[in-house]
Amino acid sequence: MNFWAYLKTKQFRINLLLAICSVFAVILIVFFSLGIYTRHGSGIPVPQLKGLSIEKAMDLLKDQGFQYKIDSVYVLDQPPGSVIEQDPDAGTNVKENRTIYLTIVTRLAPPIALPDLEPYTYREAAAIIANYGLKIGDTISRPDIANHVLEVRFAGQPIKAGDKLPKGSRIDLVLGNGAGPSEVDIPDLVNQDFSTAKFLLKGAGLTLGVVTYEGTITDSASTVVTAQTPAKTDSLNKVSIGTRINLTVSQGKKADGAN
Repeated sequence: MNFWAYLKTKQFRINLLLAICSVFAVILIVFFSLGIYTRHGSGIPVPQLKGLSIEKAMDLLKDQGFQYKIDSVYVLDQPPGSVIEQDPDAGTNVKENRTIYLTIVTRLAPPIALPDLEPYTYREAAAIIANYGLKIGDTISRPDIANHVLEVRFAGQPIKAGDKLPKGSRIDLVLGNGAGPSEVDIPDLVNQDFSTAKFLLKGAGLTLGVVTYEGTITDSASTVVTAQTPAKTDSLNKVSIGTRINLTVSQGKKADGAN
């Protein structure tokens, strides 16, 4: 029989229909068989474990026939030994004896190497400290022309970059106030050359006040300081920055051995 003629017969159409129905039936059987085999849609709901202590979480899982595996991580401001993550999530239906993965807060803080903070201002240092999992305790201001971190302390002791301390620790910062010291030592200018005395005053942050000349001055390049006001004494050895120092000078040279 011609093949193309056979395709037009009733027998071919019946055979084709039977073949399609057979394939469809096989698909249905496989689908429902897998559902029965895997108990699709049935199982035991996973309990809520987040927030529980690890001891309570383990007891609960054992009672309900679950296995478990535990990982740990350090988290600031979270109680040590508590569950912070679980997989699968609470309420998920799973088979009995399924392994539940738990993440708990470790009881021991990992050591952190102190970063170098001294080149940075307070705001910059605060950002770095937070990124390293540390906290700022007290801040102490110290007279200094710099306005950045001068020193870092932990438990009252100075520490340096690279020293190890527990994550979450509070560290104290000593900061320069950007203005420098408000008072400076009074220099001893007596018996100094007048030019040297002016240089020392400028270096100390003081101001040259009234200059009184004693006797006849014939050579201004050879004058020496004979008195100053205020002078350094046991009761007065510091003055405010910018204080005017009055000098008395006379003709002469710096005596041998004078500073």
